[in-house]
Amino acid sequence: MAKRGGFPGGMGGANMNQLMKQAQKMQRQMEETTKELEEMEMTATAGGGAVEVTVSGKREIVKVKLSEEVVDPEDIEMLEDLIVAATNEALRMVEEYSSNAMSKITGGGFPF
Repeated sequence: MAKRGGFPGGMGGANMNQLMKQAQKMQRQMEETTKELEEMEMTATAGGGAVEVTVSGKREIVKVKLSEEVVDPEDIEMLEDLIVAATNEALRMVEEYSSNAMSKITGGGFPF
């Protein structure tokens, strides 16, 4: 049977207080990192730089830049494919950066 005021397994009040402090610190770090991630931007290109897409940390497209030589009225489909490719790469970059940033806080213990 657990001692009065304690927890089974020997977790006394002092250990619980330390655990709570660590959890609060981790929560603050996660909130700060989330804010930083939302403010960052990632840019990716496709077609040798002919299409450039910038995505925010909120996973929103911020900017699309097209080179003049890629705008061919006879080949709209290629331009569409390049925009999709650059957008997907920028989103992948944001996701990877976000996952790495959160893993640093949690020690990789939570699947974000």
